[in-house]
Amino acid sequence: MAPAAPQTPTPETTPLGHQLFTRIRLATPSDIPHIHKLIHQMAVFERLTHLFSATESSLSATLFSPTVQPFHSFTILLLEASPTLFPVSTFDSNPFFKPLTEVVNLRLPFEDPERDTFKSMDDVTVVGYVMFFPNYSTFLGKPGFYVENLYVRECYRRMGFGKMLFSAVAKEAVKMKYGRVDWVVLDWNVDALRFYEDMGAEIVEEYKFFRLTGKALQASGHAH
Repeated sequence: MAPAAPQTPTPETTPLGHQLFTRIRLATPSDIPHIHKLIHQMAVFERLTHLFSATESSLSATLFSPTVQPFHSFTILLLEASPTLFPVSTFDSNPFFKPLTEVVNLRLPFEDPERDTFKSMDDVTVVGYVMFFPNYSTFLGKPGFYVENLYVRECYRRMGFGKMLFSAVAKEAVKMKYGRVDWVVLDWNVDALRFYEDMGAEIVEEYKFFRLTGKALQASGHAH
């Protein structure tokens, strides 16, 4: 999943390092086109495109309610990258979430083959996202977060960006005094399983994940 290494420069021109500036911020309705493309890429990676039916319109209608505060309903954090410092913007004064910034030092220049496709503003590119919402643990007597999606585009993997996104969710859970963060992982995704285990996450083997959808959902919803 790591990006292909660029051609090694000659010793005389070998740079001491290249900086990549990153920012995690709250997504807005104007980010819907990028979010839709990221979700589709994730469906391709997870071999689940046969289940993908989301549209930009359906995402826009369901993800961003003007009456609900972030972190109290569906919430999306976007991770962006730039070769230069991020300019001051309205994101910096968002009352619900102050953007998290970090500088990543790379040994060689980095090239994003989809930079134009995922360009969000001048020199700023969308790298990935995490989508989550509150749930509740009756055993703990506390709310928590359920992470529905966490996705980093392929050329940016193995650079610590997935951990950045997950840590942003965990930090908000701690801030809100929530009891836990839950999510599911496909059983064949060994890299993801190892990644979460290395973070200290516990695999809960004794539960089975159920889903009611499609015709079965309709039938159950109309049962007397």
